[in-house]
Amino acid sequence: MSLHRFFLEDQVIAAETAEVFPLRLAPDDARHARVLRLAPGEHVAVVDAASDYFECEVVAVDGGLPEVRVARRLDAPDEGPAVLLVQGLAKGDKMDDVIRHATELGVAGFVPLRCARSVVRLDERKAASRVERWRAIAKSAAMQSGQHRVPEVSAPLTVAQACEALAGATAVLVCWEEAPSAARLGEALRGALAATETRVPADARVAVVVGPEGGLAPDEVDALLACNPRASLVSLGPSILRTETAGVVAPALVLYELGGLGGTGA
Repeated sequence: MSLHRFFLEDQVIAAETAEVFPLRLAPDDARHARVLRLAPGEHVAVVDAASDYFECEVVAVDGGLPEVRVARRLDAPDEGPAVLLVQGLAKGDKMDDVIRHATELGVAGFVPLRCARSVVRLDERKAASRVERWRAIAKSAAMQSGQHRVPEVSAPLTVAQACEALAGATAVLVCWEEAPSAARLGEALRGALAATETRVPADARVAVVVGPEGGLAPDEVDALLACNPRASLVSLGPSILRTETAGVVAPALVLYELGGLGGTGA
């Protein structure tokens, strides 16, 4: 049975001097701990602010919050290649769903993308509020699914800003409904990785771009393809997928392909 997992934002366990100490949980994590009704003797997995991994035994519970001792220090997992989802801003709760489900798959980071055809228009205040919400969703999904890291969620970027950020990526896969059916994702990924020393370098960073409800405009596609020499246009098949569907299917396919190429996944 997998252990309940907690991520500490400002507590380094190696710096704790007492054998038994409280976990300084963020407010949302504290609420989660209370819901779990942890009891003495239970074990939990903890990733601290130094990104070190521990298995801790609950010794006592004070107001629903656990006081623990370190049962053992765990080796940091082999993270493998990182998959980054560049997702066109979508309306309603669609972004919430994409971030939640893609985090459960193992996506390492999200870049909300401001596109010409995006229905959603966020001012600075609304954008900050949404990003805070998306980060909370990513953290909750990472805890629930037993991920070894919480995905990063950036502030929304314009296409020009995203192009600058993706210039150094190992591969950029631009999903577009107008791409020819022969533009297969697996082949594009293998082509981008062909020049590397190993089949799937452990530090590879693969970006997957998905447009908003209205799709990517042709000039946006051109810019994304020009921003990186290992950028490729890819098709997700003959069906026209909703943006919230493509935002989960595309990174899932990339993670599958990376595993099949001999990597450990993200």
